[in-house]
Amino acid sequence: QVQLVESGGGLVQPGGSLRLSCAASGIIFSIYAMGWYRQAPGKQREWVATITRGGTTNYADSVKGRFTISRDNAKNTVYLEMNSLKPEDTAVYYCNAAYSGLHDYWGQGTQVTVSS
Repeated sequence: QVQLVESGGGLVQPGGSLRLSCAASGIIFSIYAMGWYRQAPGKQREWVATITRGGTTNYADSVKGRFTISRDNAKNTVYLEMNSLKPEDTAVYYCNAAYSGLHDYWGQGTQVTVSS
């Protein structure tokens, strides 16, 4: 049974930082590309960042320079370090694991709220 469990969300003031974690089980973590997506109220889910199994990272323009995605294959965990947070970063953040276009898994999401 595949499980992706996000943690680390919460309420933070503008300009603050949060670190999200996503712990995976039931998959061979090291061969999967891992990603973070987010969905704000009333909006579609949007891609935030991806890290390939080789460690190559890509970011949406809206978070480039502020967010950092990383992975620890020994811990089957992917992280999203978020700095200089803005109110428009408020959303539910979802972890994704993808392999070969056939295997695609999602976590349950963690709420991030940026507000003073």
